[in-house]
Amino acid sequence: MRTVVSAVAVILGVVLAALAVPAIWLDRHVVQEDGFVALAAPLGSDDEFQQRLAAAAIGTIDTSAVPEVFAGLLDPVLEAAAESLTGLPGYPAAWEETLRRSHRLSFAEPGTLPAEVDSSTALTLDVAPLVALGMEELSRTSGLPLDPPGQTLINVGQANQRQLIEQAAAYAPLGYSLAIGSGIALLLALVAARRRWVVVFSTGIGGLLIAGLWAAGSQLAGDTVLATTSGNEIADMFKNEFAAAATASFRTWTLAAAIAGVALAVVGIVVRIASPGRRGSTR
Repeated sequence: MRTVVSAVAVILGVVLAALAVPAIWLDRHVVQEDGFVALAAPLGSDDEFQQRLAAAAIGTIDTSAVPEVFAGLLDPVLEAAAESLTGLPGYPAAWEETLRRSHRLSFAEPGTLPAEVDSSTALTLDVAPLVALGMEELSRTSGLPLDPPGQTLINVGQANQRQLIEQAAAYAPLGYSLAIGSGIALLLALVAARRRWVVVFSTGIGGLLIAGLWAAGSQLAGDTVLATTSGNEIADMFKNEFAAAATASFRTWTLAAAIAGVALAVVGIVVRIASPGRRGSTR
C-alpha cells in the first residue's frame, strides 16, 4: 500500500510541476507589467525594428495644423526625425513607457478599454510616447508648434485572440498553488516510500520528461505565433521578436528543469549504490 501511495504521489507531483512552472513563468514575464517590460525592452535595441517603429511612429503625426505654405518643407524634416528618433536621449524611456502603456491596454478588462482599442486583438501597442518624442524633436528643429496625441495605437494579432490573454491572466496566478501542491505530493511520496531512492530517481526522470515536453511545447507555440499575420508590418515585427524573446526566456527555465532532473536521477542512483544492504530489509 505504501508503494502505491508513493507512486501515485510522485506522478501527481510531477504533473503538478509540469503545470506550475509554465504558469509561474507566464505570470512573471507576461502577466506582470514589470516582467513584460523586462522581456520586451531589448526589442528596442534591434536596429531594424527601431528604425521601422520610429518611421511608423513619425508617420502617424498629424500635420494638418501646419500652415500649407510649410507643408512641402515638412516631409524631409519628418524623414530626418524618423532617422534620428532612436538616437535621442529620451528614446529608451519612451520605449519603456510604450511597453507599459501597451501592457495596461492589453491586460485591461474589455469593458474598460477606450473606444479606439480593438478588443478582439491579442495585444495593443500604444506608441504615443515615441510619437511625443518625435514631435518634440520636430518642434525643436522646425519651430512649429505641434501637440502630441494622447494615444497612438497599433493592434497586434488576429481577431478573437484577446481570449488568450484572458485565459493567460486567469491561469498564471495558479502556478504558485500548483507548485506548493507539487512539493507536498513529492514530500508525501518520500514519507510513504519503502525505497526513497526510487522516489528521488523517478522524480528526476519525471523532470527530464517534462523538460522535453516544455521544450517541444514552447517551440510549437512560437512557430504558431510566427505563422500568424496581422497585416501590419510593425505589429508583425513586434509579435515575431517578442515570441522569439519569450521562447528564449522559457528555454532557460526548461534547461534548469533538465539539469535538476539529471541531478535528482544521479542522486537517486548514488543513494541506491551506497546502501545495497537495504534491499533485504525493505520486504
